[in-house]
Amino acid sequence: MSERVTQPPTYYAVFAGLIALTVLTVGLSLVDLGEWHTVVGLGIAIAKALLVVLFFMHLLHSDTMTWIAAGTGLFWLGIMLVLTLSDYLTRWVLSY
Repeated sequence: MSERVTQPPTYYAVFAGLIALTVLTVGLSLVDLGEWHTVVGLGIAIAKALLVVLFFMHLLHSDTMTWIAAGTGLFWLGIMLVLTLSDYLTRWVLSY
């Protein structure tokens, strides 16, 4: 079975995208977005993480088992975030 080879221009484009998203993150840190600041920051962070995982970690051209392993890791991360936020929100509601 032959492996797919990603050409260097693809890596350069992804690198340029990551740099652009980093500059966008820094630029938006200087803008007052109110309550949307966290949402926008997390959106940019998710976009950067997707670029890294899909291209630099070669998940885009991986087999099904690798996708299942990545999905399982994201699933457990979601469980941890939900448990942490439920604890945080419970303490926040009970403090009033």
